[in-house]
Amino acid sequence: MPQPESLLLTDLYQLAMMQAYAEHGLTRLAVFEFFVRKLPAQRGFLMAAGLEQALDFLEGARFSEADRDALRRMGQFPDTFIDSLADFGFSGDVDAMAEGTVFFADEPILRVAAPLPEAQLMETRLVNLLHFATVIASKAARLVLAAPEKQLVDFGLRRAHGAEAGLLAARASYVAGFAGTATLAAALRFGIPAYGTMAHSFIQAHDDEAIAFEHFARSRPQGLVLLIDTYDTERAAVTVAQLAPRLAAAGIRIGGVRIDSGDLGTHARRVRAILDAHGLRDIVIFASGGVDEEVLARLTRDSVPIDGYGIGTSLATSSDAPALDCAYKLQEYDGIARRKRSEGKATWPGRKQVWRRYAADGSFAGDTIGLETEAPTGDPLLAPVLRRGRRVRPPPPLDAIRAHATDQLACLPVPLRRAEPAAYPVEVSCGLRALAEECDRRTGGSSRPAPPG
Repeated sequence: MPQPESLLLTDLYQLAMMQAYAEHGLTRLAVFEFFVRKLPAQRGFLMAAGLEQALDFLEGARFSEADRDALRRMGQFPDTFIDSLADFGFSGDVDAMAEGTVFFADEPILRVAAPLPEAQLMETRLVNLLHFATVIASKAARLVLAAPEKQLVDFGLRRAHGAEAGLLAARASYVAGFAGTATLAAALRFGIPAYGTMAHSFIQAHDDEAIAFEHFARSRPQGLVLLIDTYDTERAAVTVAQLAPRLAAAGIRIGGVRIDSGDLGTHARRVRAILDAHGLRDIVIFASGGVDEEVLARLTRDSVPIDGYGIGTSLATSSDAPALDCAYKLQEYDGIARRKRSEGKATWPGRKQVWRRYAADGSFAGDTIGLETEAPTGDPLLAPVLRRGRRVRPPPPLDAIRAHATDQLACLPVPLRRAEPAAYPVEVSCGLRALAEECDRRTGGSSRPAPPG
């Protein structure tokens, strides 16, 4: 993803704190962690995404001369502070869960260790990138689980909340298991398969639906999918069946038909019967229009003969759970663990790791959140990704990230695969609880820490 044009794409208070930190010598090593406090009511798990965009941002973070001039015109910062920004660059370390990893509440998915002013400034854009991609990947994962073996395609750009959101939604949904996207720029930028059919306007521009189908077929013979619900879905299916032999004689194969309105199940059954009666069993049926995981689950359960779906609004806006209660919080400064005790927003202090245990069948059995120095049973999920401001390895291919996400979904316990959220055991280690008590005593709080909210 291209870098923001300016590091001023942040909250004003980040720069205000940077100035104050610098003036008062608060520049030692700080540790921040990004995590989700609690899962939305509609989610039994989340899927981490957006890491590669976050790392791109950190590696390229610089204040341009134009940025510094803009700050001078603003008149809120002293010249000495603004001049110091000319040498700014992120020099810290980052550990993170791999993109596509399933995670749960309170589990850090990214940890930043850097001089306090640097780590502080990174907050807004990191949260912006990680939050959105994780929201969309988590939604896409639910959609994939609701319709196993079906081809799902991102149709979300036109309903996404901005151009960047549309591009990143295409990427995040592909990571989670979607087959591709209708967004051309995302397909080209990220190497995602591109899919497209036709709009009702093309049919309406012709006086005869059959001629419209034939014109489009002769212009776009590869991967041909015809939209059949502009006027009468079943009559259009008959038209397609009658047109197919003539196109076949010209070397053009109709790959599929798309239904975008009405009772998708009823229309799909009728269309399937029409096509099959004409010996066109290899023409697939693709559906779109108001599709979400409830629709997918119902149509799949009822064995409706739909082979794939285009999903727009419910995916690109994650309409049932559009935001996460997430945070990027200070957990250590100058070697001393720090803990926020705000009501409903308390945090677990210190540098943490998440360990995952597995059942005999390979499914997830439970997680432990503990201090990085502990060693509970299980596989650690956070690994080094940035050291001294630079990647420790080249970015993985997107298809490798996608394969990891697929493996993660395959390891979900059966209850978590369902639309209704189910509980999953996440333990907090004794060492972490003890450190929280120590932090509370040091800052004048209760010796019995309230659990984080």
